[in-house]
Amino acid sequence: MARGLAQLPKRAATARRAWHRGRMDAQSDAALHAYYARGEERERLTKARGLVEFERTKELVLRRLPGPPSTIADIGGGPGRYSLWLAGRGHRVEHRDLIPLHVEQLRSAAGPGPEIHTAVGDARDLDLGDASVDAVLLLGPLYHLRRRADRVRALREARRVVRPGGPVFVAAISRWAPRLDGVLTLRLYETRPELREVVDEAERSGWMPPLAADSFSAYCHRPRQLRAELGAAGLEVVDLVSIEGLAFTLDDLDQRMGDPVAREVVLETARAVERVPELLGIGPHLLATAVRSERPAPPAERPGPVPAVGPSA
Repeated sequence: MARGLAQLPKRAATARRAWHRGRMDAQSDAALHAYYARGEERERLTKARGLVEFERTKELVLRRLPGPPSTIADIGGGPGRYSLWLAGRGHRVEHRDLIPLHVEQLRSAAGPGPEIHTAVGDARDLDLGDASVDAVLLLGPLYHLRRRADRVRALREARRVVRPGGPVFVAAISRWAPRLDGVLTLRLYETRPELREVVDEAERSGWMPPLAADSFSAYCHRPRQLRAELGAAGLEVVDLVSIEGLAFTLDDLDQRMGDPVAREVVLETARAVERVPELLGIGPHLLATAVRSERPAPPAERPGPVPAVGPSA
């Protein structure tokens, strides 16, 4: 009995931590839905910054994408810009997204044809069969999964649905994006002074919390950490690059992307430094290309508290 009583404070502390994590998860989930409910994601990749991301991501995907006709899963595909691009190249696309508005936007843009099938879905629990697709795009889900176990679960689902040897393309936000992009380049601290303090904590933990009820929140990866999570899901990394490089820092990026020569210089520069180890995390986004390992996937990780990610993660 005494031993059981001694465990009560520990159990109470564990319960308090679980309650706190659940509350933070609920707040972040509400902010996520409020942010995307504004409908702005549909146009994001058409503007200069998003256009660099879009063009670079397409060329990186094409390096490993199977030729058409193939079946491609676009998981967390937002309003479907990549799904439309893939369908235009002759592929059949299985699109899933957590936000109903995004599914409706893609249905409206795609029309009644059979090339794209879209539905509301969670990257951690897909309704697709085992080894049912030739490639997977996971270009957004890791941004919003705060817990490592959830991120690995989403990666394991991608591994499950892709055919052996098929590529899985995984995007992540760089650990230093909030500071280099949000603070230094966009100067968001001028309207949200608390950002500077929040960024310090985000660089320690990886989690950038929402600053307002409808603001963006994200998990931010270190390159080595992204590799480790892919490995934990039974995926073998064959390439890991910085997507945009330093293009996001250019205050005249709109004009450069409108000029054919200047646009090519921007993209050419991003290509030139994409694998430089010292520069991998300097751009806003990382893109890993992985394949389903022939080895059995490691045992599934048990959900637990968000790990404390130190400087060496």
